[in-house]
Amino acid sequence: MYWRLVRMQGKPEAIARGLACGVFAGFFPLFGLQLIIGILLAVLLRGNKIAATAGTWISNPLTYVPIFAFNFHVGEWLLNQDELANVSFQSWQEFTELGSEIILTLFVGCFAVGLVCAVVSYWLSVQLIHRLRTNRSLQHQKKRCSRRASTGTHRIEHYSSESSVLSAESESAKS
Repeated sequence: MYWRLVRMQGKPEAIARGLACGVFAGFFPLFGLQLIIGILLAVLLRGNKIAATAGTWISNPLTYVPIFAFNFHVGEWLLNQDELANVSFQSWQEFTELGSEIILTLFVGCFAVGLVCAVVSYWLSVQLIHRLRTNRSLQHQKKRCSRRASTGTHRIEHYSSESSVLSAESESAKS
């Protein structure tokens, strides 16, 4: 799946925006809605919808508990709510009385962690996609040059500091 994201058609920034939208949505405990939210955010921010879908997979049955426990603790820290950590929840009534407070704390943590992870995933994705596409382009260029060299066609290449630019092409003299 990772390589499909890198090889996906479109601008690296749009792919990365979509992935970041999906990652952000994936950090919320809205099972079943994460995908819809990720795609809607990608549409609003002109990101890639397929990448948004992939980004929501950051949360899955194996990662739900650790992600949401961490998000809850971040929410507690941001809202300065140490008293929630000391609640034992021995009765359903005690839990329901604090329900809205718990949900608010969790969602604040989800928003903060999701935003940080979305920004990091955007930046890393743009860098990685640019680098891999440049490397792949250079590999294709080398293959074309070696094919032409074996068939008698030569390329003269000049490289600028920013990217490789084909500056001239000449045919070898036929004997």
